[in-house]
Amino acid sequence: MLKLSLIAIGLAVFFTQEIHAGEKSLYDFLWLDPDKKVYVLQNKLHKKEHTFYFDVGYLSNFTSKFQDTYGFQARAGFYVHEEWGLEVFHNQYTNTSNDEYDSIQSVNNLVPFVRRLKSNTGALAIWSPFYGKINTFNQIFYFDWSFGAGLSSIKAESNLKSAGKKNLANFYREENYIGAVLKTNLKFHLSENIHLSIEYMNTYYRAPGAKDPKSDKLRTNTDVITSIGFSY
Repeated sequence: MLKLSLIAIGLAVFFTQEIHAGEKSLYDFLWLDPDKKVYVLQNKLHKKEHTFYFDVGYLSNFTSKFQDTYGFQARAGFYVHEEWGLEVFHNQYTNTSNDEYDSIQSVNNLVPFVRRLKSNTGALAIWSPFYGKINTFNQIFYFDWSFGAGLSSIKAESNLKSAGKKNLANFYREENYIGAVLKTNLKFHLSENIHLSIEYMNTYYRAPGAKDPKSDKLRTNTDVITSIGFSY
């Protein structure tokens, strides 16, 4: 899923007919006098300034070696400017022990250390500098490419106290962290109000691990979200 997502983003950029950092783009032509510059104005079909949007989507998580993790995301935002907006989101996770977890448990008769996220809720500042269009099978699709940064509240659980201990039954304890979130989003407009999005999100937080339970280290949680949304 992650490879397909990255390939989709790469193809979108490669086949883009026009990408602009705003409605007014500045071009320098070497054959003109150095003091002469040409400004190009392109009319945008899908304006973002002073618009709301709401998206819901399916997420895949690529963090835990011993868990199959998936879930859903709901996010809403408002563009205060054509290139700048604010967004809130909520990720809800479902975790299932995978084959690697079962293999280690059956071979070594030990339970591996597992930290699994239950939810991730936060707020972001959104910067959307790029827009363009793709001509595919004689049909034009418009898209926006944005980036986001912000903070989140993470609810998780881990078996840090019981992992690797033969004489102790495995159990999980709830954990809470503050995370820093970075993401990129590629949004395809299907109509004036409906769009599809693919998003790559990383959440960074500090938490202890099995090697050194008393010391916090930087951890990363990676999600890829495919969603459908409505804007007005």
